[in-house]
Amino acid sequence: MILPPADLQALLQARHPTPHAVLGMHPHRRGRVPGLMVRALVRDAADCAVLEVGSAAAFAMEQVAPEGLFEVFIPKRTAFAYRLRATSGAGAVREFADPYCFLPTLGEQDLYLFNEGNEHRIYEKLGAHLRDLGGVKGVSFAVWAPSASRVSVVGNFNHWDGRYHPMRTLGSSGVWELFIPGIAAGELYKYEIRDAGGGLHIKTDPYGTYFEAPPGNAAIVCDPRAFAWNDQAWLEARGASAGQHDRPISIYEVHLASWRRKPEEGNRPLTYRELGPQLADYALEMGFTHIEVLPIAEHPFDGSWGYQVTGFYAPTRRFGTPEDFAWFVDYLHQRGLGLILDWVPAHFPRDAFALAEFDGSHLYEHADPRQGAHMDWGTLIFNYGRNEVRCFLIANALAWLDRYHIDGLRVDAVASMLYLDYSRKEGEWIPNRYGGRENLEAIDFIRQVNDTVHRYYPGVAMIAEESTSFPQVTRPTEHGGLGFDYKWNMGWMHDTLRYFSQNPIHRRWHQNDLTFGMLYQYAENFISVFSHDEVVHGKASLLFKMGAGSITEKAAHLRSLYGHMWGYPGKKLLFMGQEFAQAQEWRHDTSLDWHLRQYQDHEGVRLLVRDLNRLYQAEPVLSCNDFNPHGFRWVACHDTAANVLAFLRKDAFEQTLFVVVGHFGGATRNYRVGVPRRGRWREAINTNSAFYGGSGAGNDGGRDTEYIPCDGYEQSLSLTLPPFTTFIFKWMA
Repeated sequence: MILPPADLQALLQARHPTPHAVLGMHPHRRGRVPGLMVRALVRDAADCAVLEVGSAAAFAMEQVAPEGLFEVFIPKRTAFAYRLRATSGAGAVREFADPYCFLPTLGEQDLYLFNEGNEHRIYEKLGAHLRDLGGVKGVSFAVWAPSASRVSVVGNFNHWDGRYHPMRTLGSSGVWELFIPGIAAGELYKYEIRDAGGGLHIKTDPYGTYFEAPPGNAAIVCDPRAFAWNDQAWLEARGASAGQHDRPISIYEVHLASWRRKPEEGNRPLTYRELGPQLADYALEMGFTHIEVLPIAEHPFDGSWGYQVTGFYAPTRRFGTPEDFAWFVDYLHQRGLGLILDWVPAHFPRDAFALAEFDGSHLYEHADPRQGAHMDWGTLIFNYGRNEVRCFLIANALAWLDRYHIDGLRVDAVASMLYLDYSRKEGEWIPNRYGGRENLEAIDFIRQVNDTVHRYYPGVAMIAEESTSFPQVTRPTEHGGLGFDYKWNMGWMHDTLRYFSQNPIHRRWHQNDLTFGMLYQYAENFISVFSHDEVVHGKASLLFKMGAGSITEKAAHLRSLYGHMWGYPGKKLLFMGQEFAQAQEWRHDTSLDWHLRQYQDHEGVRLLVRDLNRLYQAEPVLSCNDFNPHGFRWVACHDTAANVLAFLRKDAFEQTLFVVVGHFGGATRNYRVGVPRRGRWREAINTNSAFYGGSGAGNDGGRDTEYIPCDGYEQSLSLTLPPFTTFIFKWMA
């Protein structure tokens, strides 16, 4: 035996740090005779031989350890192409290429850019990738684990035994790599990592593209580019719209597992291929322009709604394969619908099989819990100051856009990223280098990911879920902003719901809840939202948030709220079920209460949302001026005793005009509202219409102006305002 005993023991105990130095084919000299040493560690082999490719030559190997370590010295030969032939104790023979005869599949430039934090396509290098190396098909594996003393690929192909496929480390990059011939798509695998202290960690692939179903968590070798796309026209049109914020955007937010289910099949959720046609039909009928899905990156716990991600690069298999998900996106695009993905770069769970203490060190997270522990969710916070972590996240954003043609990323929990003291008491956080509370590394990361997305994918929308007054969230980074395209208007949402939750007789004391938001409305590019967060954890459904009264009265409140929302500036977002006045809080493990649509109170709300969306899309003045302060003017906002609010939506020359009049009190009023143009004002929307479940009282389809001054105008409209009603009137000249 030529192998030194220390190397032998290290191999057999799966502790060898440089397996490629002893396994495979290497020049060797026995005494004065030059030649080659070939060494292989093969599981369940009684005999093994080296076969020269293109020749009949075979060189029997000596078994030097019962675990399957074989070696042979071949004198007077230089390196040649070879395969191994192994025979099991039962006589089964298999031939295969030796994993230890291949050069690394990653180049020095790839690794340099990764360590620098600038390899934007690192997802094409790290992880598991189907390769053909010189006619030999297999899978290349690469993983970042700089504190590991040894890393092996384990899977069904080696009985999950870390001795048989140890990886090599590539220089000082911290990346470990191995090409394994003969395995293909569908193989399950993990990484077995021995840390610097000798501890063992069995980890799933951070760059994995497909995973087995919970409670399993192994990654599955997969080609995420197998799908043949048919949405080129959509992508070209999207790119042409880059930088344009004057288009209608009305978003239907959906949790895929609970939108619809199959009660006749054990209450299972729909698959991606079932969801595509049904969601598209419904969203288009309802007039939505985009569907936004709660996080669908792989996650082990259904109750996290997808917000505790363990497979950042993998669409969850709950609804199908990655190819099925690609089909889903492609189908929506061909039907004219965009897809926005809820993206979670703010934190990750502590599951032992995933990112936490990945190589035995605090690799992806901060070591200090004052920086690395999320106080609200029991999760860990990414170390945004580490180049490779930043690279992992930026590449993750790009991978969803590249592999799956996503049209926008709604970035979750941005506020928690911006502030070091987020949800922390004094003494529980570490100030930045200037003594402040801003997370400078996270801010730099946010700017970088927004700029990178916009550079590679113009027309893709970056949307911030951000609830503080942090300045310039939706302003370009070159002007000092964070670079988002849009921001959820959380302040408007909370103020508006606070107002509508009041008993109508008390609303006169709360009208500032509806008017205050205009003080900051044009500071950002806002999306007006009523999201999933408002209908869970005992907060009640939107219907039951409405002020006192019967279901019929609550439905009237809700219709008046929606009329106000669609008339108000800002893009729109509504969580599923809210469009038909879902009565119960949202539950993630069962279907929406679609049966409620048989009742007029609920179906009427749905029809109103449909018509509001259609009006919003049909009238450019309502969307083109969402972010233009000259497109809005208060008409009447001080009559708190009457619970009346009126405002204009208009173009620059006031040739297209809408007046939105909301009456949120409980008594019918005859009320005069001033308008800037004489003539006919048509009733485009009356939320009290009998068609929507209201009483039908209104203004007979429209009103003509009278020469009676009011609200600073020379002419006005004499209106009948039923209780809990919003009107949208259009000037017809």
